[in-house]
Amino acid sequence: MRKILSILLILALVFSFALVGCSNDTDQQPDPQAEERDIILATTTSTRDSGLLDYLLPIFKEESNINVKVVAVGTGQALQMGRDGEADILLVHAKATEEIFMQEGHGVVRHDVMYNDFVVVGPEDDPAKLKEKAPQDIIAGFKLIAENEAPFVSRGDESGTHIMEKNLWAEAEIEPEGEWYISAGKGMADVLKMADEKLGYTLTDRATYLNLMDVVELDILLEKDEKLFNQYGIIPVNPEKNENIKAEDAIIFMEWMLSDETQSLIGEFGVDKFGMPLFTPNAN
Repeated sequence: MRKILSILLILALVFSFALVGCSNDTDQQPDPQAEERDIILATTTSTRDSGLLDYLLPIFKEESNINVKVVAVGTGQALQMGRDGEADILLVHAKATEEIFMQEGHGVVRHDVMYNDFVVVGPEDDPAKLKEKAPQDIIAGFKLIAENEAPFVSRGDESGTHIMEKNLWAEAEIEPEGEWYISAGKGMADVLKMADEKLGYTLTDRATYLNLMDVVELDILLEKDEKLFNQYGIIPVNPEKNENIKAEDAIIFMEWMLSDETQSLIGEFGVDKFGMPLFTPNAN
């Protein structure tokens, strides 16, 4: 019963903040005298390494007086932090796993926020000939990498990217192993640098690659396969997990991320530098 009442309370908060979102902007200005608050956001390395959080969070802090402390890890570890009550809110990208997380009662509510896509990058000379033989076919591309035993650097960290990669290998009916397959256990930026050093391939979200393309000599060799769609979701953690979870402030942050203003900001991010957004907002 206590768990049910807690969920009902948070759902009431979600509804009340949705109503606030429909009110005048003047009603949402933070009190400059109010005490600063903190929340912990467990999120993926891609939202950090792409520069998106550095772009968004100062604006949220100014508008809400809430400081977001970012813990950037793989999606699997972020979800575990939610299960253990070590974060107030999650921003992750492995939708099937997130839905299991919700079914198990660890989250209050889940919303789509934005999406981008995965691409395969590698050296310009492309020894496995992905760009020539499978420019838009990820399964064929993975088969070419394995057949040629071309160096492939995996995240190896149960992140959303790693989960996607494992599913693709399984669909290709390949068990990647051998010296050519390198499990890094690192974030996306480090993996891109390792692939660059080893003249190898890797699967990456497009946003992180574009943000680092000036420091690595890797080209996009395979893209635009519909299997490479990459959805991000936001989930406030169930306050039953830890009495210190800041449920109300987590809901404020979620509603801000879903607001028209922030969705527009997300849609603008990267356009000035790359001529296209690094993420496409889709909360609505």
